[in-house]
Amino acid sequence: MKTWFKQYEKLSDEAEKEALARKICVALTVHAKIEEEIFYPALRKNIDDEDLLDEAEVEHASAKQLIAEIRSMSPKDHLFDAKVKVLGEYVTHHVQEEEQEMFPEARKSEVDLTALGEKLSKRKGELMKKAA
Repeated sequence: MKTWFKQYEKLSDEAEKEALARKICVALTVHAKIEEEIFYPALRKNIDDEDLLDEAEVEHASAKQLIAEIRSMSPKDHLFDAKVKVLGEYVTHHVQEEEQEMFPEARKSEVDLTALGEKLSKRKGELMKKAA
C-alpha cells in the first residue's frame, strides 16, 4: 500500500492517477471489510482492549468516507490529490497502530492466528473477485 501511495505522488498523468487511486480504493475497501467481518470480531472475543478496537473502527469509518469521496471524483477535481494523500496518511497511521498495539495483543491471545489468516485470505479472494 505504501508503494502505491508513493507512486501516486509521482504521477502527473490524470488517467494514471485515476487508475491508481481506484486500485487503492478497491484494495482498502476489501481490506477494511475483511478486518471488520473477521479480524476485529475474533479479537473482541479474545482480547481485553475495547478502546483499541473501537479506535480501529472509527479509523475505518474515516477512511471509508474518504474512499467514497475519492470514488465520486476525478483527478481534475479540486482536492482529489489532497484526499488521496490524506487517505495514505490515515492508512499509515492505522497500520502503525495495528502493528504496534493490536497484533501483539492478538499474538498473546488464544486466537488461532493461522486459521484466522486462512479465513481472511479466503474472504479477501472472494471480495477481490467481486470487485474486479
